[in-house]
Amino acid sequence: MSRSSYLPMFSLTRLGLFFVALLVANGVTMTAQDSPKKKQPQNQQEMLDVWIGTGRSQLSQGIYHTQLNTSTGKLSQVTLVAEADGPGFLALHPKLPILYTVCELDKKPVVAAYAVDTGKGRASLKLVDSVEIGDGGAAHLSVEPTGHTLLTAQYGTGSVGVFALNDDGSIRSRTQLVKHEGGSKVDPKRQEAPHAHWTGFSPDNRFAFVPDLGLDKVVIYRLDAANSKIEPHGFGQLPAGSGPRHMKFDNSGRFIFVLNELALTITVFRYDAQAGNMTPIETVETVPASEKDKEQAISASEIRVHPNGRFVYSANRGHDTITAFSFDESKGHLTFIEREHVRGATPRNFNIDPTGKWLLAAGQDSHTLAAFAIDPKTGELTYNRSCVTTPSAICVLFGK
Repeated sequence: MSRSSYLPMFSLTRLGLFFVALLVANGVTMTAQDSPKKKQPQNQQEMLDVWIGTGRSQLSQGIYHTQLNTSTGKLSQVTLVAEADGPGFLALHPKLPILYTVCELDKKPVVAAYAVDTGKGRASLKLVDSVEIGDGGAAHLSVEPTGHTLLTAQYGTGSVGVFALNDDGSIRSRTQLVKHEGGSKVDPKRQEAPHAHWTGFSPDNRFAFVPDLGLDKVVIYRLDAANSKIEPHGFGQLPAGSGPRHMKFDNSGRFIFVLNELALTITVFRYDAQAGNMTPIETVETVPASEKDKEQAISASEIRVHPNGRFVYSANRGHDTITAFSFDESKGHLTFIEREHVRGATPRNFNIDPTGKWLLAAGQDSHTLAAFAIDPKTGELTYNRSCVTTPSAICVLFGK
């Protein structure tokens, strides 16, 4: 290399070092990500899939999908991902990309399994198979943690359906149909007969629970998950005329919260995991009687426990609000925080995202899905002005 060609290169090198030293002196550091030519794509982990079950209406065509940005609480445009008649409630397989729903296919009430595909930036569902319930349509369904057994609750006929699942998540068969009997008859129109309304499992997966609105009881079954069988074990008694609808365990597994549809109350139970027994502690109202009297029709619909275990939320149809409580685990006591309007009509369902930052409330009659920020210290809700059109939304289910 000649002296004339060496000097310019050396000068440029000295100039580059000078600018680097200047940046460091001013507290500025650069990495490969700082280069303006290498703009990083949005963190995909910030976008959470949301599956939406819908009721029968002229607007609804089946199961819908949106995404929640867990940083901003904004919802993406809602899209139809599977056509079905009245796919009200949804459940995900605990280990596989399979989504289940209770709906009608070819005018027959069934449990249906769909393969989930969220690749290539688009979500889709493909029907795997379906099995007839054989006792009318179901109001709810759940899959136990091992992924061997699925339960359905038939409100109209007061029965529990038990279904065996294959290793690939497909539905093998219905193994049992258990009929509830009786009725508290406190409300002659709603409690004249049994009305099974929800299904779920104990944290140790030894027992299954079915709140029955017509009986004023939570019916408890001993569960044989491997063989997809249940057998009667006992019940939790609710106050007369309560109309139990849905329930949830607290994070410790030592307490159960039962939401009572007719009374608009929550009954807290202490749970004995070894014996599989539930003992009532207290019952609190979600809407005061003075405000209930102002509504033509009002009923409780859904209950959720915040991921941090400190807050409990319930939904009030007709009043169109979410009631927030704080929970004292040492006493098993709920304390009222606030009631927040859902910015829609008839909140039949809502859910809290896994980060605990956002609550999504579905308005069945307003055809909306609205997002609310959750204050991690107080549990209070703040509407973040993200509301998307969702036909007859009645179930909100977050992806894994």
